[in-house]
Amino acid sequence: MNATPPAAVPPYKDAALPVDERVADLLSRMTLEEKAGQLFHSMLMMNPDGTPVTETDGSMLPFTTPELIGERFISHFNLLGSHGAREMAQWQNAVQEMAAATRLGIPVTLSTDPRHAFTDNVGASFDSGAFSAWPEALGLAAIGDPELVFRFADTVRREYLAVGFRVALHPQIDLATEPRWARQSGTFGSDARLTAELVRAYVRGLQGPELGPGSVSAMVKHFPGGGPQKDGEDPHFAHGKEQVYPGGMREHHLEPFRAAIAAGCAQMMPYYGQPIGTDWEEVGFGSNKGVVTGLLREELGFEGIVCTDWGLLNDSSVFGETHPACAWGVEHLSVAERAARALDAGSDQFGGEQCPDVVVELVRSGRIPRSRIDASVARLLREKFVLGLFENPYVDPDEAARTVGRADFAAAGAAAQRRSLTVLTNPGGLLPLSGCPKLYVEGVDEAVAAGYGEVVPDPGAADLAVVRLRTPYEPRENVFESFFHSGSLAFPEPELSRILALLARVPTLVCINLERAAVIPEIAERAAALIADYGAEDRALLDVAFGRAAAEGRLPFELPRSMAAVEASRPDVPNDTVDPVFPYGHGLSL
Repeated sequence: MNATPPAAVPPYKDAALPVDERVADLLSRMTLEEKAGQLFHSMLMMNPDGTPVTETDGSMLPFTTPELIGERFISHFNLLGSHGAREMAQWQNAVQEMAAATRLGIPVTLSTDPRHAFTDNVGASFDSGAFSAWPEALGLAAIGDPELVFRFADTVRREYLAVGFRVALHPQIDLATEPRWARQSGTFGSDARLTAELVRAYVRGLQGPELGPGSVSAMVKHFPGGGPQKDGEDPHFAHGKEQVYPGGMREHHLEPFRAAIAAGCAQMMPYYGQPIGTDWEEVGFGSNKGVVTGLLREELGFEGIVCTDWGLLNDSSVFGETHPACAWGVEHLSVAERAARALDAGSDQFGGEQCPDVVVELVRSGRIPRSRIDASVARLLREKFVLGLFENPYVDPDEAARTVGRADFAAAGAAAQRRSLTVLTNPGGLLPLSGCPKLYVEGVDEAVAAGYGEVVPDPGAADLAVVRLRTPYEPRENVFESFFHSGSLAFPEPELSRILALLARVPTLVCINLERAAVIPEIAERAAALIADYGAEDRALLDVAFGRAAAEGRLPFELPRSMAAVEASRPDVPNDTVDPVFPYGHGLSL
């Protein structure tokens, strides 16, 4: 009796063949439904023990992991939430096993928002958790060292690879030109030339000399630069959708993106913003053909993947509240019509969505040709092959536990925190401190402060107060919007008077965390010393204050003198407020 001959390996699974041949073969085997699933970059959650979510209450994420992979054929996912390294690796492997069990066995590509700093915003980033903790991107800009940014991105790459993340939903290279805009902490500040220099190093650190099995794909955002938001409001929300250029600086905002493309970034994310008063159509960038095809593809020559920002098609439920789709300029269209507009514009993938049936119907109705879908699917599959996911989709949980947060990575992040601190004032030479002073602290862990002096409960009994503040913002009623710190940059009353009273009572070192450009003229005048941070632990601040580490930071944007000056400035023009308290690049050496 003859044995059954082994089944022939399909060409797309043959690693010896050229990538383009493998892409063409796999594409030819896919159903329309399987192709449509590739056009969605959805979100997933995981259970704390590293198992996939197999039940859902239908609110924030309406489908389970098995449904998304096995029934909707989606294979690109953004993991939400902070988890242990071993558990993330175990979860990644379980998800890949689900994908391997599908008809064609197309592996999953996992992505993440930034995870290596201090900001925790469900719409933008996560705190470092298990990963090494570095300053925010603004802090890297304050240091201004491309080689450090390369080492940072290379560390991110190694920690991401250990748990299975293959796409970084960063760097964010918008210019911080509107002082009130909520997303500045993820940027490299207001200077286009510095941002261009740093993004080149960042892409090289994530991707290496070229994209390959050891790379993390960089999804650069937010094209063509999201900084010039009217009144500094954020276009996640309808009242912040307008992007304006009263200073005529549109080309200036493109400079970092030109550098990112020249560096070989693999992916690009257009922003939500709706351009107003330009020669572009007044439609959000992800659906804007003049921007995606005309500018990004044809003029700038970008050949990689274009993924829209999250939630352009469907309304969603976030924290039990309805969050309208960010379909600015096309709000009146149906979900299918919005999808068609984005595909016509040249976008390859829909971020944060999971409705491939809409694309299937667009093709079957003749509204979108199959060739248009095939072009985007080919780009997406090609990256999976280049990243080596078909050959090696799994990770080692033990290695993940050893790699993520490794001692040398943590030490490098801690050193960068210290370097990024920016000394703004030291009028009486208070710094560096010496001896073992009596310390009154606010916003500082008393147990940490006790390693530098005697902590006392009453400022009247102290030799020195150390106070940590955060950039002011206006609370918003919408829970989701409350994570995006917007509005006034000035301390309101009675908080300002309380702070100033403390400064009058005891010499005070003030450290303010700058996620935006705080308006602090009175505090700057009356503090015994003033330091800015962009994500730094208490030990980093106190090491600098006591001369145990050197602060090298320089302001990545100016600090305005008043809210009137902010309101009178032009959103697209860097450092445009009148008579700032501290200009761009200010910083003292101790």
